[in-house]
Amino acid sequence: MAKKKQTLEDKLSAKQESAWLSVDGKTEKLIFDFADDYKVFLTKSKTEREVVSYIEAYARKRGFKPIGSFKTLKAGDKVIITNMKKVAALAVIGSEPIASGLKVVGSHIDSPRLDLKQKPLYEDTDSDMALFKTHYYGGIKKYQWVNVPLALHGVIVRADGKVMDVTIGEDADDPIFVIGDLLPHLARKAQGERKLFEGITGEELRIIIGGRPSKDKDAKNKFKINILEILNKKYGIVEEDLISAELQAVPAHACRDIGFDRSLIGGYGQDDRVNAYCSMRAICDAQKPAKTALALFFDKEEVGSIGATGAQGGFFEYALIQILEKMDAKFRYATLKKVLANSRALSADVDAGVDPMFKGVHELGNAAKLGMGIGICKFGGAGGKGGSNDANAEFLGEIRQLLNKNKIPWQYTELGKVDEGGGGTVARFLSEHNLQVIDCGPALISMHSPLEISSKVDVYYTYRAFLEFHKAK
Repeated sequence: MAKKKQTLEDKLSAKQESAWLSVDGKTEKLIFDFADDYKVFLTKSKTEREVVSYIEAYARKRGFKPIGSFKTLKAGDKVIITNMKKVAALAVIGSEPIASGLKVVGSHIDSPRLDLKQKPLYEDTDSDMALFKTHYYGGIKKYQWVNVPLALHGVIVRADGKVMDVTIGEDADDPIFVIGDLLPHLARKAQGERKLFEGITGEELRIIIGGRPSKDKDAKNKFKINILEILNKKYGIVEEDLISAELQAVPAHACRDIGFDRSLIGGYGQDDRVNAYCSMRAICDAQKPAKTALALFFDKEEVGSIGATGAQGGFFEYALIQILEKMDAKFRYATLKKVLANSRALSADVDAGVDPMFKGVHELGNAAKLGMGIGICKFGGAGGKGGSNDANAEFLGEIRQLLNKNKIPWQYTELGKVDEGGGGTVARFLSEHNLQVIDCGPALISMHSPLEISSKVDVYYTYRAFLEFHKAK
Protein backbone atom coordinates (compact mmCIF):
# COMPACT_ATOMS: atom_id res chain seq x y z
CA MET A 1 0.00 0.00 0.00
CA ALA A 2 1.36 3.43 -0.94
CA LYS A 3 2.36 5.66 1.95
CA LYS A 4 -0.12 8.45 2.57
CA LYS A 5 1.28 11.85 1.70
CA GLN A 6 1.46 14.18 4.69
CA THR A 7 -0.60 17.33 4.49
CA LEU A 8 0.65 20.63 5.87
CA GLU A 9 -1.64 20.13 8.86
CA ASP A 10 -0.25 16.62 9.43
CA LYS A 11 3.28 17.99 9.53
CA LEU A 12 2.31 20.60 12.09
CA SER A 13 0.48 18.07 14.24
CA ALA A 14 3.42 15.66 14.11
CA LYS A 15 5.51 18.19 16.00
CA GLN A 16 3.07 18.07 18.90
CA GLU A 17 3.73 14.45 19.88
CA SER A 18 5.40 13.10 22.98
CA ALA A 19 9.15 13.68 22.80
CA TRP A 20 9.65 10.19 24.21
CA LEU A 21 8.49 8.67 20.89
CA SER A 22 11.69 9.76 19.13
CA VAL A 23 14.06 8.70 21.91
CA ASP A 24 16.42 5.81 21.15
CA GLY A 25 18.32 3.75 23.72
CA LYS A 26 21.44 5.93 23.68
CA THR A 27 19.47 9.15 24.09
CA GLU A 28 17.35 7.62 26.85
CA LYS A 29 20.49 6.97 28.89
CA LEU A 30 21.62 10.56 28.35
CA ILE A 31 18.20 11.79 29.51
CA PHE A 32 18.17 9.70 32.68
CA ASP A 33 21.81 10.44 33.54
CA PHE A 34 21.19 14.16 33.10
CA ALA A 35 18.12 13.92 35.33
CA ASP A 36 20.09 12.14 38.06
CA ASP A 37 22.65 14.97 38.13
CA TYR A 38 19.87 17.56 38.13
CA LYS A 39 18.16 15.91 41.10
CA VAL A 40 21.38 16.15 43.12
CA PHE A 41 21.63 19.86 42.30
CA LEU A 42 17.99 20.51 43.22
CA THR A 43 18.30 18.66 46.53
CA LYS A 44 21.41 20.63 47.49
CA SER A 45 20.33 24.05 46.21
CA LYS A 46 17.23 25.34 47.98
CA THR A 47 18.11 29.03 48.33
CA GLU A 48 19.53 31.57 45.90
CA ARG A 49 22.78 31.70 47.91
CA GLU A 50 23.15 27.93 47.65
CA VAL A 51 22.50 28.02 43.90
CA VAL A 52 25.18 30.68 43.35
CA SER A 53 27.63 28.67 45.44
CA TYR A 54 26.85 25.53 43.43
CA ILE A 55 27.23 27.36 40.10
CA GLU A 56 30.58 28.83 41.13
CA ALA A 57 31.96 25.47 42.27
CA TYR A 58 30.69 23.65 39.16
CA ALA A 59 32.06 26.30 36.78
CA ARG A 60 35.48 26.49 38.47
CA LYS A 61 35.95 22.75 37.96
CA ARG A 62 35.37 23.34 34.25
CA GLY A 63 37.92 26.10 33.79
CA PHE A 64 35.92 29.23 34.67
CA LYS A 65 37.68 31.90 36.72
CA PRO A 66 36.49 35.05 38.54
CA ILE A 67 36.60 38.16 36.36
CA GLY A 68 39.15 39.75 38.69
CA SER A 69 41.74 37.12 37.86
CA PHE A 70 41.94 38.27 34.20
CA LYS A 71 44.01 41.24 33.04
CA THR A 72 42.56 40.96 29.54
CA LEU A 73 40.01 38.68 27.91
CA LYS A 74 40.41 36.74 24.67
CA ALA A 75 38.43 34.15 22.74
CA GLY A 76 37.86 31.00 24.76
CA ASP A 77 38.27 32.60 28.19
CA LYS A 78 35.70 31.49 30.76
CA VAL A 79 34.49 34.06 33.27
CA ILE A 80 32.56 34.07 36.56
CA ILE A 81 30.90 37.24 37.92
CA THR A 82 28.80 37.32 41.10
CA ASN A 83 27.17 39.99 43.23
CA MET A 84 25.97 39.87 46.86
CA LYS A 85 26.14 36.04 46.75
CA LYS A 86 22.64 36.00 45.22
CA VAL A 87 23.11 36.68 41.51
CA ALA A 88 25.67 35.33 39.06
CA ALA A 89 26.87 35.35 35.47
CA LEU A 90 28.99 32.90 33.48
CA ALA A 91 30.55 33.96 30.19
CA VAL A 92 32.59 32.27 27.46
CA ILE A 93 34.31 34.78 25.19
CA GLY A 94 33.51 34.15 21.53
CA SER A 95 35.76 34.16 18.48
CA GLU A 96 33.78 36.96 16.79
CA PRO A 97 34.16 40.59 17.91
CA ILE A 98 31.87 41.16 20.86
CA ALA A 99 30.28 44.09 19.01
CA SER A 100 28.50 41.48 16.86
CA GLY A 101 26.38 40.68 19.91
CA LEU A 102 25.94 38.13 22.66
CA LYS A 103 23.98 34.92 23.06
CA VAL A 104 22.28 35.36 26.46
CA VAL A 105 20.30 32.85 28.52
CA GLY A 106 18.66 34.45 31.54
CA SER A 107 17.02 32.43 34.32
CA HIS A 108 16.09 33.09 37.94
CA ILE A 109 17.22 31.18 41.00
CA ASP A 110 14.75 32.31 43.68
CA SER A 111 11.66 30.24 44.48
CA PRO A 112 8.51 30.71 46.59
CA ARG A 113 9.16 29.93 50.25
CA LEU A 114 8.56 31.06 53.82
CA ASP A 115 10.92 33.69 55.22
CA LEU A 116 11.25 34.14 58.96
CA LYS A 117 10.19 37.54 60.21
CA GLN A 118 12.95 39.72 61.66
CA LYS A 119 11.62 39.07 65.17
CA PRO A 120 10.38 35.53 64.60
CA LEU A 121 10.67 33.71 67.92
CA TYR A 122 7.80 33.68 70.38
CA GLU A 123 6.10 31.46 72.94
CA ASP A 124 2.43 30.56 72.84
CA THR A 125 1.51 30.28 76.50
CA ASP A 126 -1.88 28.68 75.83
CA SER A 127 -0.37 25.68 74.03
CA ASP A 128 3.05 25.69 75.71
CA MET A 129 4.97 25.75 72.44
CA ALA A 130 7.75 27.81 70.85
CA LEU A 131 7.12 28.99 67.30
CA PHE A 132 8.60 31.07 64.47
CA LYS A 133 6.55 33.74 62.70
CA THR A 134 6.95 33.78 58.91
CA HIS A 135 6.27 36.01 55.93
CA TYR A 136 5.72 34.11 52.69
CA TYR A 137 7.83 35.01 49.65
CA GLY A 138 6.33 34.86 46.16
CA GLY A 139 2.99 33.51 45.04
CA ILE A 140 1.98 30.47 47.07
CA LYS A 141 -1.18 28.61 47.98
CA LYS A 142 -0.77 28.93 51.74
CA TYR A 143 -2.70 25.76 52.58
CA GLN A 144 -0.11 23.70 50.68
CA TRP A 145 2.59 24.54 53.24
CA VAL A 146 0.94 23.05 56.34
CA ASN A 147 1.90 19.57 57.58
CA VAL A 148 4.93 19.61 55.26
CA PRO A 149 8.36 18.70 56.71
CA LEU A 150 10.39 21.92 56.61
CA ALA A 151 14.10 22.70 56.83
CA LEU A 152 15.76 25.99 57.74
CA HIS A 153 18.38 27.39 55.37
CA GLY A 154 20.19 30.72 55.42
CA VAL A 155 22.63 32.90 57.29
CA ILE A 156 22.76 34.66 60.65
CA VAL A 157 25.05 37.66 61.15
CA ARG A 158 26.09 37.91 64.79
CA ALA A 159 26.75 41.10 66.72
CA ASP A 160 30.51 40.62 66.20
CA GLY A 161 29.97 40.49 62.41
CA LYS A 162 30.60 36.77 62.01
CA VAL A 163 28.34 35.14 59.40
CA MET A 164 26.89 31.80 60.44
CA ASP A 165 25.64 29.44 57.71
CA VAL A 166 22.52 27.54 58.75
CA THR A 167 21.10 24.31 57.32
CA ILE A 168 18.87 22.31 59.67
CA GLY A 169 16.47 19.60 58.60
CA GLU A 170 18.19 17.99 55.61
CA ASP A 171 20.26 15.26 57.28
CA ALA A 172 18.56 12.14 58.59
CA ASP A 173 19.67 12.97 62.14
CA ASP A 174 18.42 16.58 61.97
CA PRO A 175 15.13 17.69 63.45
CA ILE A 176 12.56 19.04 61.01
CA PHE A 177 10.00 21.79 61.48
CA VAL A 178 6.32 21.99 60.58
CA ILE A 179 3.27 24.23 60.43
CA GLY A 180 0.38 22.45 62.11
CA ASP A 181 -3.15 22.23 60.74
CA LEU A 182 -6.53 21.80 62.37
CA LEU A 183 -7.90 18.28 62.64
CA PRO A 184 -11.02 17.66 60.49
CA HIS A 185 -13.09 16.82 63.58
CA LEU A 186 -12.93 20.49 64.67
CA ALA A 187 -12.44 22.28 61.36
CA ARG A 188 -16.01 22.45 60.05
CA LYS A 189 -16.68 26.00 61.29
CA ALA A 190 -13.16 27.33 61.92
CA GLN A 191 -11.97 26.50 58.39
CA GLY A 192 -14.77 24.83 56.47
CA GLU A 193 -16.62 28.07 55.73
CA ARG A 194 -13.53 29.85 54.41
CA LYS A 195 -12.72 30.04 50.71
CA LEU A 196 -9.91 27.71 49.62
CA PHE A 197 -7.21 30.38 49.36
CA GLU A 198 -8.17 31.62 52.84
CA GLY A 199 -8.10 28.16 54.45
CA ILE A 200 -4.77 29.19 55.93
CA THR A 201 -3.91 32.87 56.33
CA GLY A 202 -0.49 34.45 56.19
CA GLU A 203 -0.35 34.99 59.94
CA GLU A 204 -1.32 31.36 60.53
CA LEU A 205 1.86 30.18 58.83
CA ARG A 206 3.61 29.72 62.17
CA ILE A 207 6.33 27.08 62.40
CA ILE A 208 6.44 24.78 65.43
CA ILE A 209 10.04 24.66 66.69
CA GLY A 210 9.81 23.28 70.21
CA GLY A 211 7.67 22.02 73.05
CA ARG A 212 10.04 21.62 76.00
CA PRO A 213 10.57 24.23 78.74
CA SER A 214 13.87 25.55 80.02
CA LYS A 215 15.10 24.21 83.34
CA ASP A 216 15.64 27.80 84.48
CA LYS A 217 13.04 28.11 87.23
CA ASP A 218 13.16 31.92 87.11
CA ALA A 219 12.51 32.18 83.35
CA LYS A 220 9.16 33.75 82.44
CA ASN A 221 8.92 32.28 78.92
CA LYS A 222 10.41 28.87 79.54
CA PHE A 223 9.65 27.39 76.09
CA LYS A 224 11.11 30.37 74.22
CA ILE A 225 14.11 30.48 76.56
CA ASN A 226 14.83 26.80 75.93
CA ILE A 227 15.08 27.48 72.17
CA LEU A 228 17.37 30.45 72.78
CA GLU A 229 19.60 28.31 74.97
CA ILE A 230 19.87 25.71 72.20
CA LEU A 231 20.65 28.37 69.55
CA ASN A 232 23.25 29.98 71.79
CA LYS A 233 24.95 26.66 72.47
CA LYS A 234 24.96 25.58 68.81
CA TYR A 235 25.64 28.90 67.05
CA GLY A 236 26.75 31.30 69.78
CA ILE A 237 23.90 33.66 68.96
CA VAL A 238 21.43 35.65 71.01
CA GLU A 239 17.88 36.66 70.12
CA GLU A 240 18.89 40.03 68.69
CA ASP A 241 21.10 38.27 66.13
CA LEU A 242 17.94 36.96 64.44
CA ILE A 243 17.22 40.53 63.31
CA SER A 244 20.33 40.46 61.09
CA ALA A 245 19.52 37.08 59.58
CA GLU A 246 18.10 35.64 56.37
CA LEU A 247 16.43 32.36 57.27
CA GLN A 248 14.15 30.52 54.88
CA ALA A 249 11.82 27.61 55.60
CA VAL A 250 11.84 25.25 52.63
CA PRO A 251 10.58 21.69 52.07
CA ALA A 252 12.95 19.19 53.70
CA HIS A 253 12.45 16.39 51.19
CA ALA A 254 14.96 15.32 48.53
CA CYS A 255 14.21 15.46 44.82
CA ARG A 256 12.76 12.12 43.65
CA ASP A 257 11.57 10.23 40.59
CA ILE A 258 7.81 10.08 40.05
CA GLY A 259 5.88 7.26 38.39
CA PHE A 260 6.39 3.57 37.68
CA ASP A 261 8.28 4.53 34.52
CA ARG A 262 10.43 7.10 36.40
CA SER A 263 9.79 9.57 33.59
CA LEU A 264 8.94 12.49 35.90
CA ILE A 265 10.86 14.48 38.52
CA GLY A 266 9.33 15.72 41.77
CA GLY A 267 11.11 18.37 43.78
CA TYR A 268 10.98 21.80 45.37
CA GLY A 269 12.19 24.89 43.50
CA GLN A 270 12.03 23.66 39.91
CA ASP A 271 10.60 27.09 39.09
CA ASP A 272 13.05 28.23 37.97
CA ARG A 273 16.09 26.24 39.04
CA VAL A 274 15.43 23.70 36.32
CA ASN A 275 16.35 26.35 33.74
CA ALA A 276 19.23 27.63 35.85
CA TYR A 277 20.72 24.14 35.95
CA CYS A 278 20.21 23.57 32.22
CA SER A 279 21.73 26.97 31.47
CA MET A 280 24.75 26.29 33.71
CA ARG A 281 25.38 22.93 32.06
CA ALA A 282 24.92 24.36 28.57
CA ILE A 283 27.38 27.23 28.88
CA CYS A 284 29.93 24.97 30.55
CA ASP A 285 29.63 22.57 27.61
CA ALA A 286 29.77 25.31 24.96
CA GLN A 287 33.24 24.95 23.47
CA LYS A 288 34.66 27.94 21.57
CA PRO A 289 31.39 29.67 20.60
CA ALA A 290 31.42 32.16 17.74
CA LYS A 291 29.47 34.79 19.67
CA THR A 292 30.22 35.44 23.32
CA ALA A 293 27.96 33.25 25.44
CA LEU A 294 26.48 34.68 28.63
CA ALA A 295 24.37 32.92 31.26
CA LEU A 296 22.60 35.14 33.79
CA PHE A 297 21.16 33.85 37.06
CA PHE A 298 18.86 36.40 38.69
CA ASP A 299 17.29 36.68 42.13
CA LYS A 300 13.92 38.27 43.07
CA GLU A 301 11.89 37.23 40.00
CA GLU A 302 9.12 35.82 42.19
CA VAL A 303 8.55 39.26 43.75
CA GLY A 304 8.83 41.39 40.62
CA SER A 305 12.56 41.24 39.75
CA ILE A 306 13.24 44.25 41.93
CA GLY A 307 16.32 45.13 43.99
CA ALA A 308 20.02 45.06 43.24
CA THR A 309 19.99 41.30 42.58
CA GLY A 310 16.83 41.25 40.45
CA ALA A 311 16.61 41.60 36.68
CA GLN A 312 15.54 45.22 37.12
CA GLY A 313 18.77 45.91 39.00
CA GLY A 314 22.01 46.86 37.28
CA PHE A 315 23.76 43.48 37.36
CA PHE A 316 23.36 42.66 33.65
CA GLU A 317 25.04 45.87 32.52
CA TYR A 318 27.50 45.70 35.44
CA ALA A 319 28.67 42.26 34.35
CA LEU A 320 28.86 43.19 30.67
CA ILE A 321 30.81 46.39 31.37
CA GLN A 322 33.39 44.41 33.33
CA ILE A 323 33.79 42.04 30.39
CA LEU A 324 34.06 44.87 27.85
CA GLU A 325 36.64 46.75 29.94
CA LYS A 326 38.83 43.64 29.99
CA MET A 327 38.59 43.43 26.20
CA ASP A 328 39.08 47.10 25.34
CA ALA A 329 40.94 49.56 27.55
CA LYS A 330 39.28 52.41 25.62
CA PHE A 331 35.78 51.04 26.22
CA ARG A 332 32.95 53.55 25.85
CA TYR A 333 29.32 53.33 26.95
CA ALA A 334 28.18 53.53 23.33
CA THR A 335 29.95 50.22 22.73
CA LEU A 336 27.78 48.59 25.41
CA LYS A 337 24.62 49.79 23.69
CA LYS A 338 25.83 48.49 20.32
CA VAL A 339 26.62 45.08 21.80
CA LEU A 340 23.17 44.85 23.40
CA ALA A 341 21.36 45.90 20.23
CA ASN A 342 23.05 43.07 18.31
CA SER A 343 22.36 40.44 20.97
CA ARG A 344 19.82 37.63 21.25
CA ALA A 345 18.41 36.34 24.53
CA LEU A 346 16.38 33.43 25.84
CA SER A 347 14.31 34.21 28.91
CA ALA A 348 14.54 30.75 30.44
CA ASP A 349 11.50 30.14 32.61
CA VAL A 350 8.99 27.37 33.13
CA ASP A 351 5.46 27.19 31.75
CA ALA A 352 2.24 25.81 33.23
CA GLY A 353 1.80 22.19 32.20
CA VAL A 354 -1.68 20.77 31.65
CA ASP A 355 -2.84 19.14 34.88
CA PRO A 356 -5.15 16.19 34.05
CA MET A 357 -7.52 17.25 36.86
CA PHE A 358 -7.74 20.94 35.88
CA LYS A 359 -7.63 21.10 32.10
CA GLY A 360 -10.32 23.77 31.95
CA VAL A 361 -7.96 26.63 32.79
CA HIS A 362 -6.01 26.02 29.56
CA GLU A 363 -6.76 26.58 25.90
CA LEU A 364 -5.51 23.12 25.03
CA GLY A 365 -4.49 23.94 21.48
CA ASN A 366 -1.82 26.30 22.82
CA ALA A 367 -1.08 24.75 26.21
CA ALA A 368 2.18 23.25 27.44
CA LYS A 369 2.20 19.52 28.16
CA LEU A 370 4.75 17.47 30.05
CA GLY A 371 6.87 15.24 27.85
CA MET A 372 6.50 17.31 24.68
CA GLY A 373 9.91 18.98 24.75
CA ILE A 374 10.93 22.55 25.50
CA GLY A 375 8.11 25.09 25.40
CA ILE A 376 8.36 28.27 23.32
CA CYS A 377 6.19 31.10 24.61
CA LYS A 378 5.96 34.17 22.37
CA PHE A 379 4.31 36.30 25.04
CA GLY A 380 3.41 36.20 28.71
CA GLY A 381 1.67 38.74 30.86
CA ALA A 382 -2.03 38.66 31.71
CA GLY A 383 -5.28 39.47 29.94
CA GLY A 384 -4.36 41.71 27.03
CA LYS A 385 -0.70 40.70 27.22
CA GLY A 386 -0.18 43.15 30.09
CA GLY A 387 3.45 43.25 31.20
CA SER A 388 4.56 41.03 28.32
CA ASN A 389 7.67 41.13 26.18
CA ASP A 390 5.89 39.61 23.11
CA ALA A 391 8.78 38.40 20.95
CA ASN A 392 9.20 39.43 17.32
CA ALA A 393 8.14 36.90 14.70
CA GLU A 394 11.60 37.05 13.11
CA PHE A 395 13.33 35.95 16.31
CA LEU A 396 10.70 33.27 16.89
CA GLY A 397 11.49 32.03 13.39
CA GLU A 398 15.22 31.90 14.21
CA ILE A 399 14.60 29.79 17.30
CA ARG A 400 12.19 27.50 15.45
CA GLN A 401 14.81 26.88 12.74
CA LEU A 402 17.50 26.24 15.36
CA LEU A 403 15.41 23.63 17.18
CA ASN A 404 14.26 21.89 14.02
CA LYS A 405 17.78 21.78 12.59
CA ASN A 406 19.10 20.09 15.73
CA LYS A 407 16.08 17.76 16.08
CA ILE A 408 15.13 19.17 19.47
CA PRO A 409 11.44 18.51 20.33
CA TRP A 410 9.55 21.70 21.09
CA GLN A 411 6.01 22.92 21.61
CA TYR A 412 4.29 26.28 21.35
CA THR A 413 2.78 27.39 24.66
CA GLU A 414 0.62 29.97 26.39
CA LEU A 415 0.10 30.45 30.14
CA GLY A 416 -3.58 29.57 30.44
CA LYS A 417 -6.72 30.92 28.80
CA VAL A 418 -6.74 34.59 27.90
CA ASP A 419 -8.88 35.75 30.83
CA GLU A 420 -7.89 33.01 33.29
CA GLY A 421 -4.78 34.63 34.80
CA GLY A 422 -1.21 34.93 33.59
CA GLY A 423 2.31 35.57 34.78
CA GLY A 424 5.57 37.31 34.06
CA THR A 425 9.25 36.44 33.58
CA VAL A 426 12.54 38.31 33.26
CA ALA A 427 11.91 38.67 29.50
CA ARG A 428 10.44 42.16 29.75
CA PHE A 429 13.44 43.40 31.74
CA LEU A 430 15.98 41.86 29.38
CA SER A 431 14.15 43.41 26.42
CA GLU A 432 14.49 46.87 27.99
CA HIS A 433 18.18 46.63 27.07
CA ASN A 434 17.14 46.54 23.37
CA LEU A 435 17.68 42.79 22.94
CA GLN A 436 15.61 40.35 20.96
CA VAL A 437 14.10 38.11 23.68
CA ILE A 438 11.78 35.13 23.80
CA ASP A 439 10.51 32.98 26.69
CA CYS A 440 11.25 29.26 26.68
CA GLY A 441 11.58 26.37 29.09
CA PRO A 442 10.00 23.11 30.26
CA ALA A 443 6.45 22.74 31.56
CA LEU A 444 5.68 22.05 35.22
CA ILE A 445 2.67 20.69 37.07
CA SER A 446 1.98 21.95 40.61
CA MET A 447 4.07 25.08 40.03
CA HIS A 448 4.88 27.11 43.18
CA SER A 449 3.99 24.20 45.45
CA PRO A 450 6.38 22.45 47.85
CA LEU A 451 6.77 19.68 45.23
CA GLU A 452 6.74 20.62 41.56
CA ILE A 453 6.66 18.07 38.72
CA SER A 454 8.69 18.11 35.51
CA SER A 455 9.41 15.58 32.75
CA LYS A 456 12.94 14.24 32.33
CA VAL A 457 12.74 14.43 28.56
CA ASP A 458 11.75 18.11 28.70
CA VAL A 459 14.59 18.90 31.10
CA TYR A 460 17.18 17.24 28.87
CA TYR A 461 15.98 18.91 25.69
CA THR A 462 15.89 22.28 27.43
CA TYR A 463 19.61 21.83 28.11
CA ARG A 464 20.14 20.81 24.48
CA ALA A 465 18.27 23.87 23.24
CA PHE A 466 20.41 26.22 25.35
CA LEU A 467 23.60 24.47 24.20
CA GLU A 468 22.74 24.73 20.51
CA PHE A 469 21.71 28.37 21.00
CA HIS A 470 25.18 29.18 22.34
CA LYS A 471 26.91 27.20 19.58
CA ALA A 472 24.96 28.74 16.70
CA LYS A 473 26.51 31.68 14.82
